[in-house]
Amino acid sequence: MKTNVIIVCLALIFSGSQVFAQLSKAEKKEWKKKAKEYAKNPSSLKEFTEAKQTADNNISQLNTQVKQLQTTVSDKNARIADLEDQISKMRSELTSVKGELAQLKENPPVNAMDFSRGVVYKVQVGAFKNKDLSKYFDNNPNFGGEAAGKDKNDPQRITIGIFRDYWEADTFKKYMRDMGVKDAWIVPYRDGQRVEIKDVLEGVVTDKNGEVKKMPAKK
Repeated sequence: MKTNVIIVCLALIFSGSQVFAQLSKAEKKEWKKKAKEYAKNPSSLKEFTEAKQTADNNISQLNTQVKQLQTTVSDKNARIADLEDQISKMRSELTSVKGELAQLKENPPVNAMDFSRGVVYKVQVGAFKNKDLSKYFDNNPNFGGEAAGKDKNDPQRITIGIFRDYWEADTFKKYMRDMGVKDAWIVPYRDGQRVEIKDVLEGVVTDKNGEVKKMPAKK
C-alpha cells in the first residue's frame, strides 16, 4: 500500500519521468524523502492534491478571464480605430466646408433679385434733355436713367427693363422697336456700373447695325 502511495506521490510531484530525470541527485533524494512522508500521512497528500486541483482550476479560470479581456480590448481597439477614421473624415469635411466658406466670402453668390450686383442688361430707349424723370426711378428697378455726362445739362439716358439674360433683353428690345422706339438698344451693367458689351460677352460678333450674333458667356 505504501509503495503505491509513493508512486502516486512521485507521479503528482514530477508529472513524468522527463521532469524527474532533470533533478539532481540531491533533489531526487529530497523529493523521495517527501514522498515517504506523504506515504506516512495520506491526509497531507490529499490536501496537497486538492490544493493543486484548486490551483489548476483557478489558473484555468484566470486564463479564461484573460482571453475575455483580450477579446474586449480587441473590440475596443477596433472601435477606437473606427472612431478615429470617422474623426479623420469629419476633419476632412470640415476643411472642405471652410474652403467653400472662404470662396463664398471672396465671391458671394449673386441674388437674382439684387440687380445692383453682377451683370444685368437694360434697354435704353433714348436720351432726353430738360426732362428730369429721376423721381420715378426710386424703388422701380425696371425704370431708370442716368446723365450722359458730368454736366447737369447733359441728356438723361432712360432705360426700361432689367434682365440677367442677354437674349431676354434682346427680345424686349425688339418689342420696343416694334412699338416705334427705333433707337432702343441694349446696355450692360456690372455691379451697378455701365460697361461695354465686349466686357460681358465672350467672342462678340456684331453686324453693321451693332447686333450681337454670338451667345453671351455665362456670368
